[in-house]
Amino acid sequence: MRPLLKSTIFLFLLNTAVLYSQYQGSINSSPDWSYNKTIYEVNTRQFTAEGTFEAFEKHLPRLKEMGVGILWLMPIHPIGEKNRKGTLGSYYSVKDYKAVNPEFGTLKEFKALVDKIHNMGMYVIIDWVANHTAWDNVWVEEHPDFYTKDSSGNMIPSVPDWTDVADLNYENKELWAAMIDALKFWVEEYDIDGYRCDVAGMMPIEFWIEARKELDKIKPLFMLAEWDTPEMHLAFDMTYDWDTHKLMNAIAKGEKTAEDMLNNLNDDKNSYPEKAFRMNFTSNHDENTWNGTVSERLGSAAELFAVFSFLIPDMSLIYTGQEAGLNKRLAFFDKDEVEWKENKFQKLYSHLIKLKNNNDALQNGERGGKITWANNTDKKNILAFTRTKNRDKILAIFNFSDEKIEIELDGEMINETYKNYFTGKEETFSNKEKFNLEPWKFKVFVKK
Repeated sequence: MRPLLKSTIFLFLLNTAVLYSQYQGSINSSPDWSYNKTIYEVNTRQFTAEGTFEAFEKHLPRLKEMGVGILWLMPIHPIGEKNRKGTLGSYYSVKDYKAVNPEFGTLKEFKALVDKIHNMGMYVIIDWVANHTAWDNVWVEEHPDFYTKDSSGNMIPSVPDWTDVADLNYENKELWAAMIDALKFWVEEYDIDGYRCDVAGMMPIEFWIEARKELDKIKPLFMLAEWDTPEMHLAFDMTYDWDTHKLMNAIAKGEKTAEDMLNNLNDDKNSYPEKAFRMNFTSNHDENTWNGTVSERLGSAAELFAVFSFLIPDMSLIYTGQEAGLNKRLAFFDKDEVEWKENKFQKLYSHLIKLKNNNDALQNGERGGKITWANNTDKKNILAFTRTKNRDKILAIFNFSDEKIEIELDGEMINETYKNYFTGKEETFSNKEKFNLEPWKFKVFVKK
């Protein structure tokens, strides 16, 4: 290792250690209600023909029955008109942090939606775009010093392709105060339960630590960072597990193996704080629009990876329409309504959420059971593990290949009487057992 690299790593670790010593944040105090929850991403514009808060309300009973615990609403704010992309623009081009997009409804209708979600025993977080604003955001005139400028004094986008947004300058501490004030507004006035923070790692972690300290004075919140580095857990409860997601896509294409997934999950466990939540997903708004539908990316492995995402640590995400078998890339800047129809994934997700809600081994963060890998005779294609917590235990076996495979598992940890979760059949296993798995299939057993 080169001396310069050693010095860089040392300084990073030292800085992180100092931050940890100064702030004992969300990784020690995730809301009690978040530990057995599943999160659902709501694309309000595309959810209904009307694309409004009021129209979305009609879907709440179905989502509640499915078992959804947390609703994440994509940005609710007015969208900028200057340099807009498409006819309706990007949710992530925010014109006013303390208003709602008239396309969706009014502040009163938003409050009614939040109240109804709470009355049904669910929680709601909203998407927050703190890195940049629309070019015609109210701050452009009121606080031009909040923005990053080029050598000629002109505002610039954060990324060259993000032409509809202007970059915010976090060297200005007055910006910190204004942004935190806006974050507090939605908690104090509309009683939301937290935030999903867009490209959170593009802002200083110190800002998020300060924001979290101020927000926690109001009530316990759940904070999700769209980022995947461990230090984000100084201020956030949950981060994206991009590595696992990318591996799912690669395995479905035959480019990676079960061994790669095992190594990835072991590395993840060793790299993040024990109390950190990691978010598992087979789709989200970015993946669906820009990288392809679940069917395009996962093909015959779609059902397997839906199950897999619920049985590994920690919290699982369902994106708008996945339960209806959404099989098109939703437009990002224009109207493109989801076609709601009966689909096998509706029943599958309901079963998976029910299992997660009622099994201690599948709780999130430090409350869930750790993965114990089962020895098997085909490590390249088969992943098998148990998770145990208190009196609960699961055994899961996945065939990460397009071939029918017979394998033998061995280990004291599989010696148990189980119920096959999807068939209801009771089975007792010894320390050595043979299993047959069809291509891209799985078996899930729950301790009796």
